[in-house]
Amino acid sequence: MEDTETQKPGAPEVKSASVRFVVAALILRGDEVLICQRRPDQAMALKWEFPGGKMEPGEGPEEALIRELEEELGIRAMIGTLVAHVRHAYRNGGSVDLQFFAVHRFEGEITKHIFNDLRWCNLRDLPGYDFLAADRGLVRDLAAGKLL
Repeated sequence: MEDTETQKPGAPEVKSASVRFVVAALILRGDEVLICQRRPDQAMALKWEFPGGKMEPGEGPEEALIRELEEELGIRAMIGTLVAHVRHAYRNGGSVDLQFFAVHRFEGEITKHIFNDLRWCNLRDLPGYDFLAADRGLVRDLAAGKLL
């Protein structure tokens, strides 16, 4: 059974050795957000997600997200506010602790370094895409206008 908990921004973290700590960006342009599709050769192939990745030891969330967006999209982002904090347990036993940050400004041109596809998607249309399980609650909330 999959389990997802959504915490309000600023909620206390529960740390565990089996949890991967991940940051992701909601890169916003008006009523649109940038979504990214995994490549066919990656785990969870062709699923949609928000750009970001794992925090490295000693990194803060904003620092990790700046690094990940440079690596994945070739941009230098100005990280905004924490929008959501999600803990998700996958069926295989792995867990992920995700922090989603708003990004309203960045420098550089978005380039698809590691993804199969990139799209600007209207927030209300997000549920029509096959997102990673850990992102689905956030996707529903964004489409319903609950978070932004």
